[in-house]
Formats: sequence, structure tokens, C-alpha cells
Amino acid sequence: MNKNNAYIDIHVLQTLPPSCVNRDDTGSPKTAFYGGVNRARVSSQAWKHAMREMFRAQFQEDEVGSRTKKLVEMVSEEIRILSPESDAEKKASTALTYAGIKLKDNKAAALFFISRAQAKAIARLVVEGCEDKKAYQAAMKENPAIDMILFGRMAASDPSLNYDAAAQVAHSISTHAVHNEYDYFTAVDDCGEEDSAGAGHLGTVEFNSSTMYRYATVNVREVYNALNERTADAIAGFIDAFVRSMPTGKQNSFANRTLPDVVYVTARRDQPINLAGAFEKPVVSDNGFAEKSELILCDYARKIYANYVGEPEKAFGVGDTISAISEKSTMPELLEKVKTWINTEM
Repeated sequence: MNKNNAYIDIHVLQTLPPSCVNRDDTGSPKTAFYGGVNRARVSSQAWKHAMREMFRAQFQEDEVGSRTKKLVEMVSEEIRILSPESDAEKKASTALTYAGIKLKDNKAAALFFISRAQAKAIARLVVEGCEDKKAYQAAMKENPAIDMILFGRMAASDPSLNYDAAAQVAHSISTHAVHNEYDYFTAVDDCGEEDSAGAGHLGTVEFNSSTMYRYATVNVREVYNALNERTADAIAGFIDAFVRSMPTGKQNSFANRTLPDVVYVTARRDQPINLAGAFEKPVVSDNGFAEKSELILCDYARKIYANYVGEPEKAFGVGDTISAISEKSTMPELLEKVKTWINTEM
């Protein structure tokens, strides 16, 4: 087995109460047809955005990136910190063009992922009077943010600035069939006439509830090649954010801030393995879906390991049921164990 390969798989079962955390273009909760029935779905993009927001509390400012068109504004701010340049915007615009960024109306032509460290590096070159385009391109490639390495960066104007994503996040789906419901609501005009019997506003909100299977995987070697000694902390932060973050759709209406029923993290040398197939046959309620889903996940994992790939090198779990196929831990303990494995093996 290739010892250079290393993958961390994260499997989560999480029960959401009535909620609408991720909507489609009509305002309905997103769904997917899988195993012959309609499932609740939360897109990978929605959960990755929630994770990136959590990264800002986990990591230092220079370690996280911003996806923005306001590159000129960001770099000019850093230029002014180093030197009171009167034409900072003009110099920032020129510097970014040297770096390979296409600008339109003094903004990036498309959203661009940049780290604060990269903006500072560009500003230093400007203040030093550098006119070497290769130096600006190198500054834009070096000092990548942690989330830039994990989620990738695409620069259509200059593919040399691209980063391939070291992590993959699956769309979350319910382990069972769902049927969307509607909440009919009214709003009263607080300043209306006393004898008015009508409502000031009428409306409906579509929602559902579900036990969801969530999956993500990280290529540890790819992270290590970019971040070196920061690898263990970066991946532990990724796991923690994946487990504890929540997309914010309609959160004020539903207050759906739950934590997972089960977390199952494996370290593998061969390949990542998504265990969504455990729920191709939809779970049927037995006074709830969570406990039955946990048992089905364990049985399916055993079958896949026995028939195809063998046991993972390490397996850590949070939750009573998953301890049948993993080393039982609390969430803080799990993160420390993953960090220890990475630091030992890489």
C-alpha cells in the first residue's frame, strides 16, 4: 500500500427538526430523488459556506481567505498600512494586473479567492517599487489560506494561480423519505385600528425535518504539501467545522441548531469511501430514524470493509452505537487523536 496516500473520511448522522436550511430558487427546501423516494438535501456549497464562516473563529486572520471582487480595495488598504501612498488604488490595480488578475471597473472581473497574507505580500512588493511580474505572481501563489487549500481556487484569467481542492464535501441527504410541509402564518399590524379583524400580512414557509447522512473527505498528503507543519491543525479545524457548523437558511424562524447524533472519522491509505449506499433503501421509522440509521450505517460499513477494502487504519467515533466499529471518544478527544495520527504518519 502506498504510504504516501492518506485520507481522512468524516461521516455524520444528524437529525434536523422542522427547518429550511437550504432553499432552491422557489424558496422550497432542496431535495433529491434517491433510492426511489424523495429525500431532504442540503447542498455541499451551503455547508462549505457555513464551515468557512466558522473558520474565522478557529484560525488567525492571515490563515483564512476571502472570496471577493474587491481585490483592489483589499490590497490598497495593506499598501496604506505600510506607506501613506496617495495613489494606493492605482498601484494596487497595476500590481494585481501584474499578478495575473483580470480587472473590470477597478474590481476583479470574477470572484477571486485571496488570503490576507497574499494581499500583504502584494502590498510589500508595491511599496518596494517592484515591477517584476513574476514576483507578483509568486506572491499571489504563495502563503495560501487554509480554506483555499481545502476548498480550492480557480482563476480563469491565469490558471497558474489555481489550487486543486484537497477536500471534498458531499451533498447531505436524508436517510429516509421526506414530504415537505407548509407553515401558514400571519403578521399583525401593531399600529392598526382596534376594530380591524384582518391580518397585516399572510404567508407560508415550506419546511421539512429529517435525519441526514453527511460525508466529507480530506486528502492529507495534498494538505501537507501546501501547509506542512500546519496540516494537523488545518484538518482538525476542517473536521470540527464540518461537524458543528450549520447553514443559516431560515434559522430565525426554526432555530434548528442541532449537533450530530453520530460522528465517525476514519483514516485510510487506499481511497476515500462514501457510505451513502447504506441508505439507498430508505429507512422506515421505528419511533424515529436516528437510532435505526446508526445501526444500518455500522452494518453497511462492515460489509464494505469485508468485501472490498479492509478495515480503516484508524477509526474514531462519537456516539454509543458507532463504538461498535470505532474507538469511542468525545469530540475534543477525537480531534486530538486525528492530529496525533497525522503528526505521526506524515
